[in-house]
Amino acid sequence: MRCPYCKSPRTKVVDKRESKNGEVTRRRRECLSCGRRFTTYEEVEQPDIMIVKKDGRREPYSKQKLRTGIIKACEKRPISMNTIDDIVKHVESRIRSAGKREITSRRIGTMVMQRLKKTDDVAYIRFASVYREFEDLKEFLNELIKLIGKKDGKAKSHKKGGEDRKSGG
Repeated sequence: MRCPYCKSPRTKVVDKRESKNGEVTRRRRECLSCGRRFTTYEEVEQPDIMIVKKDGRREPYSKQKLRTGIIKACEKRPISMNTIDDIVKHVESRIRSAGKREITSRRIGTMVMQRLKKTDDVAYIRFASVYREFEDLKEFLNELIKLIGKKDGKAKSHKKGGEDRKSGG
């Protein structure tokens, strides 16, 4: 590793740390020529993945583009950046674990929607409305009705003997 200051190839590692998930190694180095210190990061090189768009075009996978789309769906919602980053990591992990060089944008959108549906209904609907390209209000309403129906089903299962607990039976 060359020193970024004096360009000398003579450096030594003075500290090494693994990231929390073990995917990146941080090394603190010292130049044996000028004595200055600098940090390097080492990670496994991932093969390039191409996204096959709905119209058949291909473009390189972009973690930042995925993250930006999720952030837009979660705007003004009580969703932390850590949660958004977890969704991105989960989706990217599934993409990479498939071991394929190409994946459809449809598949990625489905993975994101599955995670958003578990996280926040409004963020899910926002993402779905862009991803599924609802043509009109009727399509949008149908998706809302499906979502509300699933929520009502969960709410009804919490009632005792078919009657509301608040009414006292």
